[in-house]
Amino acid sequence: MTEDRSLELSREELRALVDAASRRVLDYVESLPRQPSADDEGGAALARSLVEPLPETGRPYEELLDLVFDKVVRKGFGTAGPGYLAYIPGGGIVHSAVADFVADAVNRYVGVFAAAPGVAQLEASVVRWFADIVGYPETSGGILTTGGSLATFSAVVTARRERLPDDFLSGVLYASDQTHHSIAKAAMLAGFPERSVRSIPSDATYRVRVGALAAAVSEDRAAGRRPFFVTGNAGTTNTGAVDDLGALADFCSREGLWFHVDAAYGGFFLLTASGRRALEGISRADSVVLDPHKGLFLPYGTGSLLVRDAGALRRAHALSADYMPVMQEDPDLVDFNLISPELSREWRGLRVWLPIAMHGIGVFRRNLEEKLALTRWATEELRTIPGIEIVAEPQLSIVAFVLAKPELGISETNELNRAFLSAINARKRVYLTGTMLGPRYVLRICVLSFRTHADRMREGLEDIRAAAAEVVS
Repeated sequence: MTEDRSLELSREELRALVDAASRRVLDYVESLPRQPSADDEGGAALARSLVEPLPETGRPYEELLDLVFDKVVRKGFGTAGPGYLAYIPGGGIVHSAVADFVADAVNRYVGVFAAAPGVAQLEASVVRWFADIVGYPETSGGILTTGGSLATFSAVVTARRERLPDDFLSGVLYASDQTHHSIAKAAMLAGFPERSVRSIPSDATYRVRVGALAAAVSEDRAAGRRPFFVTGNAGTTNTGAVDDLGALADFCSREGLWFHVDAAYGGFFLLTASGRRALEGISRADSVVLDPHKGLFLPYGTGSLLVRDAGALRRAHALSADYMPVMQEDPDLVDFNLISPELSREWRGLRVWLPIAMHGIGVFRRNLEEKLALTRWATEELRTIPGIEIVAEPQLSIVAFVLAKPELGISETNELNRAFLSAINARKRVYLTGTMLGPRYVLRICVLSFRTHADRMREGLEDIRAAAAEVVS
């Protein structure tokens, strides 16, 4: 039998490949402050040019890396750059890229504790750190996921298994009109019809109306339905609004409802004093979603679900088979395949563990405090621009605003603000996004990149001033 060792790179070949990639990564990261905040012109043409048939033979890696760095990654939103103030930034600290290189190279299997005890324990330690940040007891547990959406899916399935019978279609979930659509999507994937998710109105500060929630729950029970799941927001995508988590915890406790908190964006502000005040009550939730690829500045693909009762995760997810090894009975040793939807998955824990272990959590706290301060500064600067109205004051690191002219109606004002947004982004130093708040189209600034500092914020406000003068002239 002929041996083919083509995929087994020699030490020298591997070093050359890694060195070539490293040089390009270093150059790319170094260039981020000079890159446009967004560059999507010609993106569709680029995508079409990359379509190719399955290759039978290979090409030199230098040529392939040049393609990736010179063409592929250059087009699109500059999510890793200092000017990205859109949606919820994912900073992508490079420490995690090194961790992923190590994790993928050693290729240990993390789904079963016995397969890699040290690997599993490092990840379990990360989950414990997150639980401590939230204020959860030792009885809690959790998993790392690809992001908030998969974490939310597991939360809904866990709550369904804990609070509803096998015939669960009469179950009802509640979320405010500002809640991320991942809740509705998770409910759909968990088997609920779309009508099972009730949208509860928010107040003038975009926080859920607890009285309206109580009325909806009472109405559903009277109609023979089974309320079981309530979502509280710890930082909405639209405005960064934080619901009254203490009041929601009280309500859910009285009514026997599963209390879930979507803290994907806002949860890690718990590391700061003002964040802890804003998110008071979160430790009483039955489940919490956190996104380290937001508030800890990690690369995309890093989410987390925490559950107050670790046993609930196991009851919702555990299955076995004859070919599986013996699982752990020791509660301190975790078989992640028994508490999550995934059997095969990468070692996510190292990308979180390495940067925190290198720097300590204090560095992340100081970065978050800086982002909160920059948002407050930007809000005060916006107030000085003629025609600017602050629509949503910052509760965390998001501020929403519009450019208004008294003589314009809603439709015309919305068109004005779309033009305003385009004029800001056309300058390519910062990239903002808009959203709808009721009938109003508003602009929003979200400060959450570890590379965003006062210098870039000053440039952004310069561009906002100039764009405002341009579109109203």
